[in-house]
Amino acid sequence: MSDLILTKTRLSEGVWEGLLTRKSGGVDAPQLEVTHLETPVEGVEVADTGTPGQWRVRVPIPVQMIADGVQTFLIRDVATGDILDSFALMSGHALSHDIRAELDLLRDELDMLKRAFRRHCLETM
Repeated sequence: MSDLILTKTRLSEGVWEGLLTRKSGGVDAPQLEVTHLETPVEGVEVADTGTPGQWRVRVPIPVQMIADGVQTFLIRDVATGDILDSFALMSGHALSHDIRAELDLLRDELDMLKRAFRRHCLETM
């Protein structure tokens, strides 16, 4: 188990950002590797925050890695090989069908609840 904790802070303007904390309080910045489909992502930054044992992590998301479907990125500690975190981007036509199906299920459940509520109101009058 890694002594590093990576916490996502935001995803903005094509850059994933997080805060990396070492539980053991070490001061050396760890080396991270970010991969997408086992391809390394270039430009990963691990910068000192001024607080011992904490670093700011920035992962630029390359445009060529954005595509339809679910694109998953893994963030690993190079020294141990432990996966510290992951994030996924979802887009495209294939997902719109899934969302519509979920919406249809929610509508059906809402209709069922409305019928049950109306029946309850009639029975308790």
